[in-house]
Order: sequence, then structure tokens, then C-alpha cells
Amino acid sequence: MIGAIGAFEAELVAFRRDLHAHPEVAFEEHRTAGRIAAELERLGIEVHRGLARTGVVGTLRAGSGTRAIGLRADMDALPIAEQNGFEHRSRHAGRMHACGHDGHATMLLGAARYLAATRRFDGIVHFIFQPAEENEGGGQVMVREGLFDRFPVEAVYGMHNWPGLPAGQFGLRPGPMMAGFNLFEIVVTGRGSHAAMPHQGTDPVVAGAALVQALQTLTSRNLSPLDSGVVSVTQFHAGDTWNVIPSEVVIRGTTRAFTPAVQDLLEDGLRRVCSGIAAGHGCQVAVRYERRYPALVNSEPQSRIAREVLESLVGADNPRWGYEPTMGGEDFAFMLEARPGCYVFIGNGPGEGDCMLHNAHYDFNDDILALGASYWVRLVEHCLGNA
Repeated sequence: MIGAIGAFEAELVAFRRDLHAHPEVAFEEHRTAGRIAAELERLGIEVHRGLARTGVVGTLRAGSGTRAIGLRADMDALPIAEQNGFEHRSRHAGRMHACGHDGHATMLLGAARYLAATRRFDGIVHFIFQPAEENEGGGQVMVREGLFDRFPVEAVYGMHNWPGLPAGQFGLRPGPMMAGFNLFEIVVTGRGSHAAMPHQGTDPVVAGAALVQALQTLTSRNLSPLDSGVVSVTQFHAGDTWNVIPSEVVIRGTTRAFTPAVQDLLEDGLRRVCSGIAAGHGCQVAVRYERRYPALVNSEPQSRIAREVLESLVGADNPRWGYEPTMGGEDFAFMLEARPGCYVFIGNGPGEGDCMLHNAHYDFNDDILALGASYWVRLVEHCLGNA
């Protein structure tokens, strides 16, 4: 950890806890963006607002160099009712920082504060504070609205806290780090009837139940055992009383994959299975399949740069090179499609009990704030050299 960052660590903790107490969900991060922009301005950093509605970009220049890199942090919360009892728990019912984006934004601000004071680099740093990572693709919106046209960079970097990875360690790998994220909705339509006289109708519940089972064969019998993919049904809605067979069933879920080829296989297979099962049961079917986020793929050169920087920060054994990828999704993938870069996990600690991502008892580990900020600083000074 860089000692000078530790000197204002208490201020970072206070800022992070304030964000935690005032969570805002996708594209509603007005207070959060305002606090971040005000802090950047206080540090003398050029501030730009308005990309993806609530996005904030801070630009810092040092020396005479024109090379530039981007550092990205997300800042939105989740629609979860927090169950923690500590003083900085959410003050907004049904909303919570359950994924640590309050910590991500604070770590990046900590780095901005240090770099604005020292300016020991030669070039340009763009601090990208992104809204709406959770489900709504704020990263894609920023790219579409010209993020890298307005703020050109040669590479872009991201970081996410990771419960289960010890504090003081980082995880990274070249290639796929997080999976592509897709949603599906299947509507099976039959003919409703009295539950005591099912022969008078066409039962979509039986068809839907068969469909749920058959979808699992997409990964177990259609996908090569050497590839990775997930098909999960997460919702099954049918009827609202005991003695009526409904006329319609709605099934929803998600698929995950690391490559476009597997994404295609899962979508094509899902549509084929739906058509066949529905026809076999005399029902109609409609499928909505939505590709949300592509796989997050780290560039090899930037991954090796990140590894080198981390080894200088935490020692050769603590960047976990070749860290196991996850089937979770992240819209930083859109930025990595537009520019080379690397996304790393920073250990949040053991994740014991319920301190896991998207859990109502989660909290970001304040002990890693200075370490995460130090990584950003070292990365900038490495990539852009010393002025």
C-alpha cells in the first residue's frame, strides 16, 4: 500500500460509508454522481458529466505526454432490502449497495486524490465513474454515446471486489474473465380447463414442466464437455388458484457463456427445444431471448502489465495469475470490446456467513480501500511513466 494514501484512509472510509447509506439504482445515481463530481472538482480535476445520464468522467493531465489510459469504477446499487444493523446501513428502503460499487467508486477517488497531488506521470488519466452496471448496461450506453471518442485511451482498466479471495490478494487472467449474460422469457399457451377435467383443455403447466427439464440437456448433451455454459430457469409462473388449469405459463431465466459460439448454440437450442416440447403437448410457444452483456475478455498485454504492477505492490505470490473465471456478468465487457484492457478482482476477505455479493448482509471491506487505490496509482505511474 502507498503510505500517503493511508494518511487519508479515514476520509475514504467516511466517503464510502456515506455512499453506502445513500444507495441509488441504475441511472438514478444523481446524489452519488454529484458527490463524486464535487470531490473531483475540489481536487482540481477536470470534470465532465452527462454521459449515460448520470456518468462522470474526471480528466487529469501531467507532464507533456499525450498518451492516455482509462480507469473505470461503477457506482450504482441494487434493489435489495438491506438486513445489516450497522450505522451506515441503507437509508433507502429496498435499495442497497450489495455489490460493493460504493467501495469501487471510493477507491478510484482515492487514487485521483493521490495522483492530483503528486502528478508523477506523463500523460492523461480519465477516471470513469459509470452508472447502471447492474442489468441495465450503463457501460454500453457510455460507449455508444462516445466515451472513447471524447476521452481517447490506449487501454482501459477495471476492478471489482471479490468475497472469498483473501484481502491483500488479487485475481486476474488473460482471456475470458466473466461470462456473457443473456435473458430469456418463454410463454407457453394452452387451453385452460377445470382441474378435475384436464382432458377438456390443453395443459401448459405439464408442457412447461417438461420444458424446464429439457432445457438442461442444452449443456449436458449439446455442449462439448470442454466448453462452459449455464442455462438456469429462475421463474415459473402459472395460475392463481387450486382447481383451475391455467391457459398460460411464463418461464424466465438466464444463460451464460464465455464465447459467441456457445452463446449461439444455447440460443438456437433453447428455441428448438421450446418449439418441439410445445408442439408435442399441443401448445403454442413464444420466446423472447435478449443478449445483454458479452463475455468480459482481458487483453493479454494489459493483463501482463496489471500482473507486473500488482507484483510490485503485493509481492509475487499475491496476484493470483490464471484466476478461475466466473459465470457472473459485467458490462465492463463493452469497454473491453472497444479498447484493450484488463479487469481484476481485489480480495474482499473470506466472505463468511452472508457477506457475499448481492446478499442483504453484504458490506464492502473498508480495509482494502487504500490497497485498491494504490493499485490504480501504481498502474498509472507504470503505464504513463514518471514525469
